[in-house]
Order: sequence, then C-alpha cells, then structure tokens
Amino acid sequence: MVRWEDEGMTGPTEQSVSTRRAAALAGHTGDSPLARRLLTDPDPGTRATALGALNRLGELSSDELLQALSDPAPTVRRRGCEESVIWSGTVGDPQEPAIALAVARLLDDENDTVVETAAWACGERPPVTTGTLARLCTVATGHADALCREAAVAALGALGDTAGLAAILEATGDKATVRRRAMIALAPFDGPEVDAALQRGREDRDWQVRQAAEDLSS
Repeated sequence: MVRWEDEGMTGPTEQSVSTRRAAALAGHTGDSPLARRLLTDPDPGTRATALGALNRLGELSSDELLQALSDPAPTVRRRGCEESVIWSGTVGDPQEPAIALAVARLLDDENDTVVETAAWACGERPPVTTGTLARLCTVATGHADALCREAAVAALGALGDTAGLAAILEATGDKATVRRRAMIALAPFDGPEVDAALQRGREDRDWQVRQAAEDLSS
C-alpha cells in the first residue's frame, strides 16, 4: 500500500497513477518485461506495484527483491517485506537466508511502518536467527511506536521460540492493544509465569484482553 505520508501528503500525480495501473495490469496479463522495466520507475508507488506484479508472475528474482528491501522509499521497502512472505514459498516455509537477513535489518528502519511490516514478515517465515529473535524482542519491549511493538509481539508468538517469552510477558503490561496481542502470543507457551500472566489477563480492565486470556485458559 502506498501511503500519502510517503509522498509528502500530496497524493499521486496523474502520471504516477497511470504507471501504477500499468504495473498492476502487467501482473495480471503476464507482461513481465513491462513490470521489470517499471521496477526502476521514478515513482515509488509504481516500483512497489511492479514488484508485486513480478512476484505474482513468479518471476521476481532474489536480487530484485533485495534491491526493493533497500530502496530509498518506505513504500517500496514495506512492499518488499510484504512480498518476501510469499516469495519462493509461502507462510511457514524457511526463507532464503539473504532475504531473511535483509528483512530483519529493517527492524531498525527509520520509518515505523517499515519496522511494523518487517516484524510481521519475520514471524511468517520461520525459523529466524538468534540475532533476529533478539531484535524482535527489543522492538516488542522498547520501540516508541505501539504498532511496531504489537507486530513484534505477534511475530514472537508466531515463532514460538522460548527465547521470546520474556518479551511477550513484559508486553502483557503494555497499553491495551499490545496487551491483547501479547495474550494471544502466549498460546505456544506454558509454565507458571504464563499461567500468572493469563490470570492477570482475566482480570484486565480491557474486555478484549480479558476475552483473549479466557480463550487461552479454557
């Protein structure tokens, strides 16, 4: 998705709307040469759409995906994270190490929406490295943006690695949206500290946190 904040709040130009449409159509008509040409278009939204088109056609190379993950525009980096989840596999499949590393590096991105999407992507293609797991824990407990913390907590729950449990438990004391996610993320784990967190969740002031805790306790 292209966000207006990525375009200076001005919205797309008539030219960029046209090239984005062409890139999208290329992915549905099998025109991979056109989609590949549009990967270098000056408009970030067009580059992002062309990336998705090539992936849809099964013709996106690892080099092209890596380039997108390091693109100057947040729109393209974000789309690169999204496409990485279904590139050369699907949810749950091991990721090519170079792609996994490039996505994990975006957990340190300057743009919060990129960090959020990178965290989600890390949780979709396990396993992850020890370093990536540690960085997810840092984002889950210390990032300034609540959506980033929430996405990292969800990823830790999806990965189900005990090294991420402490961060999930800490997140059960965060703001309500993160607490709700943390309760759900406790599903793969057990033990007295998990039981205690679920008990606190059942007594939480937020009804959705209470519901999540009840669902896991039943």
